[in-house]
Amino acid sequence: MATKNGEMVWLDGQLVPWGQATVHVASHALHYGTSVFEGIRAYGLPEGPAVFRLGEHLDRLWDSAKISRIEIPYSRQEIRQAILETIRVNKHKACYIRPIVFRGWGTISVGARSCPIHASIITLEMGKYLGPDALENGVDAGVSSWRRMAADTYPAAAKIGGQYVNSQFIAAEAANHGYTEGIALDVNGYVSEGSGENIFMARRGLLYTPPLGGSILDGITRRCVMTLAEELGVEVREELIPRELLYIADELFFCGTAAEITPIRSVDGIVVGEGRRGPITDQLMKKFFEIVEGRTPDRHGWLTPVNQR
Repeated sequence: MATKNGEMVWLDGQLVPWGQATVHVASHALHYGTSVFEGIRAYGLPEGPAVFRLGEHLDRLWDSAKISRIEIPYSRQEIRQAILETIRVNKHKACYIRPIVFRGWGTISVGARSCPIHASIITLEMGKYLGPDALENGVDAGVSSWRRMAADTYPAAAKIGGQYVNSQFIAAEAANHGYTEGIALDVNGYVSEGSGENIFMARRGLLYTPPLGGSILDGITRRCVMTLAEELGVEVREELIPRELLYIADELFFCGTAAEITPIRSVDGIVVGEGRRGPITDQLMKKFFEIVEGRTPDRHGWLTPVNQR
């Protein structure tokens, strides 16, 4: 996945050149993963870039911070305006946005409450997350030997930096086995999610996705898929999915801010359905991209124009 960073970064209330947006090596987040973050996309529309579901992403950032006992030293409105300004200053037509709030230097001990809180926003221009042909041809996935966290170990609902070591193990194992992405099971052996995406399964005309209790992130694109499926008259069921159903699914796809909606053509070397994008996935993808690319009215209010003051 090719990326090109923006020239300026928003750091603790100021825009600074990319190379000067630094933190101390003693920062608590570097040693212990005490950060919360979001991944957001801005799409290129004819009238200029627009950020996808900005309000919902900020809500989740604040939820993650609350779970992590991190008090964000800025208001939602301040971070919202900082995101829009960073995109404008970097003159992006479309981009990926990464706001992050983290604990700096204060102590070397695990207890972190004496550490100051910092906030930053970076923007990147990047290609398709799972590869340039992923949306058209689908990806090959493998079920990982690494499980997602149990409910009483880490809070799956929060995007906490340290938790993504688990995702790195899942992604690395998949790559080592020749797969584009991994599929993790939860602690009970049911399908959970990818290393950085939610997952949906189509079978016999219905759409299934693991419930929030399945050690998954409450994905914002996941919610979009459920809304669009309802509009298409496709019933969505949030249910536990046994691993073996992945092999006999009619269709599978990943979804997420970075992955968007990406078909899965095989799991563990077993072809899914016809081995290509299925009809339900195809309809959902078309509806999704029509909205985010400005080819149909934004009837849900999902897009925030960057040039809107």
